[in-house]
Amino acid sequence: MTSPHSNHDRGLAFDLSTLLSRRRTLGVLLGTGTAAALAACTPGPGGGSATPSGTSSGTVTPAQSTTAATSPSAQATSTVTRAFAECGVEIPGETLGPYPGDGSNGPNVLEASGVVRRDIRSSFGTSDTKAAGVPLTVTLTLLDNANGCSPMAGAAVYVWHCDQNGKYSLYDRGLENENYLRGVQEADANGQLTFSTIYPGAYMGRWPHIHFEVFESLSNTSKAGQVLAVSQIALTESACKTVYATAGYEASARSFPKTTLASDNVFGDDGGIYQLATISGSVAGGYTAALSVTI
Repeated sequence: MTSPHSNHDRGLAFDLSTLLSRRRTLGVLLGTGTAAALAACTPGPGGGSATPSGTSSGTVTPAQSTTAATSPSAQATSTVTRAFAECGVEIPGETLGPYPGDGSNGPNVLEASGVVRRDIRSSFGTSDTKAAGVPLTVTLTLLDNANGCSPMAGAAVYVWHCDQNGKYSLYDRGLENENYLRGVQEADANGQLTFSTIYPGAYMGRWPHIHFEVFESLSNTSKAGQVLAVSQIALTESACKTVYATAGYEASARSFPKTTLASDNVFGDDGGIYQLATISGSVAGGYTAALSVTI
């Protein structure tokens, strides 16, 4: 049976423009002698993790390891420095998917009071239901490619993703009156913003991911046609395997092995090399995911 979540048709025009854009990017990379590095980043038939955007060494921090003790300011500085060093390739545009909650397909959470928040684990408004799951902190660094990769201070990001069972608030049966795992944040002077959430589950037909939209400013998030970029964050294989082995993620553990990065209908064309987050942490202490987003 086909999962309702696998319906991510973006249309022929969008698919062609995205494919051509990525082929042009690949041509530039090959022309500058980085073909070997790109090949090393691309997952093989087994769906191994690609090298994430935002790593200078080309290696992913093992998901079961714990991040070294560093101050929050030092971690933020390190992430910004790494993002600047790797800026230059714009984030691939992706589908909103069928459950955006931005007014383009039914409900519009962006018009609701309370959507601007860092912690998106609970619903807000008429419900305070909290989504269960392994804690995850997501940090995005927004960079303006047209202006020398300068930080996009004041830009805004709307993120949303499924719960630990692979279900989406506002849409799935029984969750129509919930709006958890959705929220908006404004970028600081370094172009950074952070969300506190839970590790998303896996469902049939898709590699585990987080959706996001980028807006020029916070005031533009509820205005039609003001989106600068639409994309998705890919999560690493090692972290997914560890998280999905824990209680509460049983449905995800069954679905996860059936889709690889290479077979995913969004990340499969390039292995998600520009969208694969750098992830570290543990089930007990929670995970952190970081991605630099060049627009």
